[in-house]
Amino acid sequence: MAAPEEQELSQAQTEKLLQFQDLTGLESMDQCRRTLEQHNWNIEAAVQDRLNEQEGVPSVFNPPPTRPLQVNTTDHRVYSYIVSRPQPRGLLGWSYYLIMLPFRFTYYTLLDIFRFTLRFIRPDPRGRVTDPVGDVMSFIHSFEEKYGRSHPVFYQGTYSQALNDAKRELRYLLVYLHGDDHQDTDEFCRTTLCSEEVLTFINTRMLFWACSTSKPEGYRVSQALRENTYPFLAMIMLKDRKMTVVGRLEGLIQPEDLINQLTFIMEANQTYLMSERLEREERNQTQVLRQQQDEAYLASLRADQEKDRKKREEQEQKRQEEEKTRQSILAEERRRRTLEEEKERKSECLPPEPPLDDPDSVKIVFKLPNDTRVERRFLFSQSLTVNTFICFLFFFSRLCSVEYHNSMI
Repeated sequence: MAAPEEQELSQAQTEKLLQFQDLTGLESMDQCRRTLEQHNWNIEAAVQDRLNEQEGVPSVFNPPPTRPLQVNTTDHRVYSYIVSRPQPRGLLGWSYYLIMLPFRFTYYTLLDIFRFTLRFIRPDPRGRVTDPVGDVMSFIHSFEEKYGRSHPVFYQGTYSQALNDAKRELRYLLVYLHGDDHQDTDEFCRTTLCSEEVLTFINTRMLFWACSTSKPEGYRVSQALRENTYPFLAMIMLKDRKMTVVGRLEGLIQPEDLINQLTFIMEANQTYLMSERLEREERNQTQVLRQQQDEAYLASLRADQEKDRKKREEQEQKRQEEEKTRQSILAEERRRRTLEEEKERKSECLPPEPPLDDPDSVKIVFKLPNDTRVERRFLFSQSLTVNTFICFLFFFSRLCSVEYHNSMI
C-alpha cells in the first residue's frame, strides 16, 4: 500500500492546488502541495502565509521533505479567484481584532436572525420578477449617471436572453452582479470596470451582462450563481452542450489582475469552445447536405409526378377518343338498323310489282346520285294513293341516301 503522501489527490484538493498555484504564481507543484497540506488545505490561510513570506514575515510552518507529486487533473473544474481582505498585522492589530471579534460575531448573528425573521413577516419584493428588461435598463442608467458612459458595453436584455445569445454565437458571457451597499463596489467600478484596458478587453472578447442585486432580475441571478461577496464576476460559456459557469471572481481586483484572470479562464476553456464550434459546423454541414438531398429528392419526385400526370392525361385522352369512336360506331349501327326497319315497313305499304311482260304495267325509273338507276313497275289498274306514293318516295329516297352514303365511304 502506498504511503499517505503518495496517494492521488481528490478532485477538491486538485482544484485548490491549481487555484493556489494561480494565486501565488509558484511554479513548483510540490511546494504548492506542501503549503496547502501545512494549512490543512485551507487555501485562504495558505495564500496569506505565502504573501507574508514574500513580505519578509517568517512562516510558522517548516517545509517537509520533498516527495513525488501525483495530480488528478479534471476538465470540469471552475476557476475561482477570491481576494481576501488584509489580515491584521502586529501586536496592536491582532489585539484590536480579538477585542472586536465578539462584537462582530454578535452583530452579524443578530443581523442574520433579524433578516431570517423578516423574510416570514415581509417577503423580499425582489423575489418577484415582473419587468426583467426594465431592471437591467434601470441599472444601466443609474450606472452611467454615477460613473459616466465610459464602461464596457452592457447587454440590454434579460439574463436568459444574454445566455441564449452567447450560446447561439458561441461567445463568452461575463456576468457582473452589482452590490450597491458593499464597501468595495464604488472603487471597483471607478478604477477597474471603467478602466480603458478592461473596457477594450471585455468589448472585444465577450458579451457583458450586469445588474444590481437590489433589482428583482439581479437578485434572481444572484440566487442562481450564489455569490459570496462583491464585486462578483462570473464567466459563462457553452460547455458540454449547456451554459456552464467556468470562472468566478469575487472581491476587489485591479484591472491588470482582472484581465490576467479572465485570459487564464478563457485559455483554459478554449478547447471546449473550439470543440463546440467544430461540432456546430459539422452539424450545419450535415444539415445543408441533408437539405440538398431533400431538395433533389423532391425535384425527382415532382418530375415523376409530372410524368405520371402526363401519362394519365394521355391515357384519358386516348380513352375518350376510343369511347367517342365506339359511340360513333354504335350510333351508325343504330341509324342503319332504323333505316332497315323503316325500309321494311315502307316496303310493306307498296303493292306487289307486276311481271315484266305484263302489258298493263307502267315502269317508273329513279336515277340515284351515284348514277345508278332504280326501276319500279306498277299496274294501270292500281290506284296510286297519296300514302302509297309517299311510301314509295320515302323508300327510294332512303335507299338513295344509303347508296350515296355507302359510295362516299
